[in-house]
Amino acid sequence: MKMQSAEMTTNDSDALILTIDNGTQSVRALLFNLKGELVAKSRVELEPYFSDKPGWAEQHVDYFWEMFAKCCQLLWQQDEVIEHDYKRKISAITVTTQRGTVVNLDTKGEPLRPAILWLDQRLCDQNKAMPWYWRAGFKLVRQSEAVSYFRRKAQANWLNQHQPKLWQQTDKFLLLSGYFTYKLTGNYRDSIGSIVGYLPFDFKKQQWAGRHDWKWHALPIKHSMLPELVKPGEILGEINEEAAKATGLKVGTAVLASASDKACEVLGSGCISPETASLSYGTTATINTNNIKYVEPQTFIPPYPSAIPDNFNSEVMIYRGFWMVNWFKQEFGQNEVAKSEALGVTPESLFDQLVAQVPPGSMGLMLQPYWSPGLKNLEAKGAIIGFGDVHTRAHIYRSILEGLAYALREGKEALEKKQKHNITQLMVSGGGSQSDAALQLTADIFNLPTHRPHTYETSGLGAAINAAVGSGFFTSYEDATKAMTRVTQTFLPNPANVQLYNKLYRKVYLKMYRQLKPIYRDIKKITGYPE
Repeated sequence: MKMQSAEMTTNDSDALILTIDNGTQSVRALLFNLKGELVAKSRVELEPYFSDKPGWAEQHVDYFWEMFAKCCQLLWQQDEVIEHDYKRKISAITVTTQRGTVVNLDTKGEPLRPAILWLDQRLCDQNKAMPWYWRAGFKLVRQSEAVSYFRRKAQANWLNQHQPKLWQQTDKFLLLSGYFTYKLTGNYRDSIGSIVGYLPFDFKKQQWAGRHDWKWHALPIKHSMLPELVKPGEILGEINEEAAKATGLKVGTAVLASASDKACEVLGSGCISPETASLSYGTTATINTNNIKYVEPQTFIPPYPSAIPDNFNSEVMIYRGFWMVNWFKQEFGQNEVAKSEALGVTPESLFDQLVAQVPPGSMGLMLQPYWSPGLKNLEAKGAIIGFGDVHTRAHIYRSILEGLAYALREGKEALEKKQKHNITQLMVSGGGSQSDAALQLTADIFNLPTHRPHTYETSGLGAAINAAVGSGFFTSYEDATKAMTRVTQTFLPNPANVQLYNKLYRKVYLKMYRQLKPIYRDIKKITGYPE
């Protein structure tokens, strides 16, 4: 049910929404007004995940909650927050988090082990065979390999196989979003918009899978281990005394459901129709469209729940995405990082200068950004071809940006065919959206107007829109996005660059994976990597 409060009216212009955005690298407490303006913000850097073995990615569950509470407490200490009494004006709280990170809790609600993060790469051994009729069905539709990967990738299967006693002690198996709801309210609830992962979920009906669904055979999860689901904008619960003591939040304040960080990015960028694509240059690079209908971005790959209730986000993902830019900085960009500290500027501004040194097309250097494989290209690896003696690290850097844009353009064309709507403009968010060079070459490669939203915190804003609609400040998501989102800068395609990029994309990039796929398979057979 939606939030009802006698203290709030739809013309309460002083009301604020508090969003807690727990990403991969930081947690942020964000205060938005009903115009979508970010009036205050606190940020806490998260320690990098730890790995007991190569490819593993874990973090202590209690640490996530401690940093969540610390971030809130830092917000209350800010002079502006105190001066304007912002804390009193908070009408609702909502939480958006990274997708796919899982938490095991015992019967007392205590963590049994560290959380397994979304970017963990462990695989379990193939467990007991599925019923014959499911195996036959998967073989008929040529999805046996994909289902096998789902089963091997599922954290629940790995835990049941390698830590069986711990799995037997698991009373609740939650996503990070559901864990935060429990810590804030004491309720085992989660938003439908946050359910992305290897779970028994029916993406078409947007509910836990029916009892005859194949996922119950593929996973050791019981229905009692899962939280109750509510739609975005509905109430998850109220702040309890223990949470209030830890965070400084007011007891009884409503906690409203939003969605996963990517879904909230789409909404916070103002992308509510399939003609406008949300392009995210984050740790994982994605292109998303919002659809009223169930539109699979690739055959048998489901669209994820949208932040708009009963809608779908059709998404194409480049798993390592803008992580590749951070990889380049660490491996080849020490000079710019050190120089930025000396000059008191951001490293990104100096990397934009690096891009400017190189002409569009990187003088023939072409990059395929499959630094980590995806479900539809399990054997894929990254590749850079076209090297000559003229190429420098500046060419490599620009080719990374261009390669990501080529891959996302390929995703855009697939989405257009599936949804039967042309994409006419792009809204770009994520860390890479702060780079003028990245946005200009994106406009050129896509040959589309490319917009930068008015706030960098689009995920937090999308969650705030959920809370604003759920609180009754707006009667529809269309009205809310009109009031709370807008464009701050537009990059238009350069015709000469468009022509060059189109030739490279059609004649080179689209052929690369097909030509390299047999070689990737041989590398995998010989080295065993990627597993």
